Amino acid sequence: MTTEVSSLLDRIAVLLAAPRRVVLGITGAPGAGKTTLAETLLAALPADTVAHLPMDGFHLADAQLSRLGLRDHKGAPETFDVDGYVAALRRLHDEPDRTLYVPGFERDLEQPIAAAIAIEPSARIVVTEGNYLLLPDDGWERVRPLLTEAWFVDGDDDVRRARLVARHEQFGKPPAAARAWVEQVDEPNARLIAATRGSADLVVRMS
Repeated sequence: MTTEVSSLLDRIAVLLAAPRRVVLGITGAPGAGKTTLAETLLAALPADTVAHLPMDGFHLADAQLSRLGLRDHKGAPETFDVDGYVAALRRLHDEPDRTLYVPGFERDLEQPIAAAIAIEPSARIVVTEGNYLLLPDDGWERVRPLLTEAWFVDGDDDVRRARLVARHEQFGKPPAAARAWVEQVDEPNARLIAATRGSADLVVRMS
């Protein structure tokens, strides 16, 4: 990672000086390293004071994508339950004394799993990461006001694309299909996300 973790932790410490719960959003293109950054921060912070809320849990299930004719666009903004995601973020602020159960995403199944994650009241900082945290329309514009800060993960595009192809192959796509998915689905999404970079509070460079 190019950006020093220590400087990021110092920034988080400043945010935690306020009495309210901190909701840190990490965004960036598919394969940019959002989850890697989130997991690095989670491992470096006291376990009883931090929680993880991945946006991936709010993928629509394949049954809904098929019903909507969106199965071949899985991962695009319209293939997520943005209303459910926004509602969860609001509850982090409005009900900090209650355990919040949110869906996770099972990579082997490529499906969301209901109530897979529990965010306890002790979590002073919640790290939420996903592609579309800074989109300005289609309901996503409600996300940014609910984030204490939003960080944009940036890096080398060739490395990012190679990482995506490898990920798709790992979860069952043949090499040609994996490359086609990256070019036809992931890269249009990446261009959409890149346009939101200027709305972030901080750009984190990943190697």
